Amino acid sequence: MRLIYYNSCPLCGSSNIRKVLTAKDHTVSGEQFEIWHCGHCTGRFTQNVPSSSRIGRYYQSQEYISHTETKKGLINRLYHSVRKITMRSKQNWVRAATGLKTGALLDIGSGTGAFLHYMQQNGWQATGLEPDEQARDNAKKIYNVDAQPVEQLFSLSAASFDAITMWHVLEHVHEVHAYLQQIRTLLKPGGSLLIAVPNYTSPDAEHYGPFWAAYDVPRHLYHFSPAAMEQLLQQHQLKIVKKHPMVFDAFYVSLLSEKCKTGHSRMIAGAWSGFRSYRKALKETDRCSSIVYECKLV
Repeated sequence: MRLIYYNSCPLCGSSNIRKVLTAKDHTVSGEQFEIWHCGHCTGRFTQNVPSSSRIGRYYQSQEYISHTETKKGLINRLYHSVRKITMRSKQNWVRAATGLKTGALLDIGSGTGAFLHYMQQNGWQATGLEPDEQARDNAKKIYNVDAQPVEQLFSLSAASFDAITMWHVLEHVHEVHAYLQQIRTLLKPGGSLLIAVPNYTSPDAEHYGPFWAAYDVPRHLYHFSPAAMEQLLQQHQLKIVKKHPMVFDAFYVSLLSEKCKTGHSRMIAGAWSGFRSYRKALKETDRCSSIVYECKLV
């Protein structure tokens, strides 16, 4: 299998990089992957990752909820219950960012189409792009929405979208710089980009260390801090204008992390860790388990 080894940071290009930890793929393969840290931008990245043409097998699991909509297990059932609330939050963020009640939206990495369907139901002209064929099939079966292969990103017309969203997607993208450059092209003047990514500087990440579920190697190619996100977006003339906390992620990720660490679904311990992380992040969004970055063209 072809693996990608980085001699410099894939986010900023600096050679000031070092190994910081080793994490296990708890979802599919059980393999170990190194995570390296950049001393310049503070971004982190998974070392020796499979290439984009080879990584598909690491997504083939009924446990991978964004592709299968599985409700197996208490944690996934809780996820589905909370998702109804998060859908409204995402819609409100899009509306506030664009100043529009309806408009043209592009959702990159639309998974099984839940958000795409929700926005279409609320009057948005919403287009979805998704690399996984199974997820696209599930989107059609479950929500009757037609997501396109993600390669279509580079065939869409310039200045077509009022809003572009990436909900926990950027960390999966091999061609991160090409994607961000194309996103610039696709946004209308005054349009908004909303990117949600996990935050490795959060209290739950610090608590669980290599067992933090949001490292999710090797599917997560990059691991962002707020400073790393700011530097990455600046490279593509995108400015962060606001940050939104994804408050429920602290609980969900902590519950998963507890299972990664102990091998058991220790609900009380996981919920308590999630609550402590949530409480600390209330005072400082930059400490939230996951952050939504609202961006505009410079």
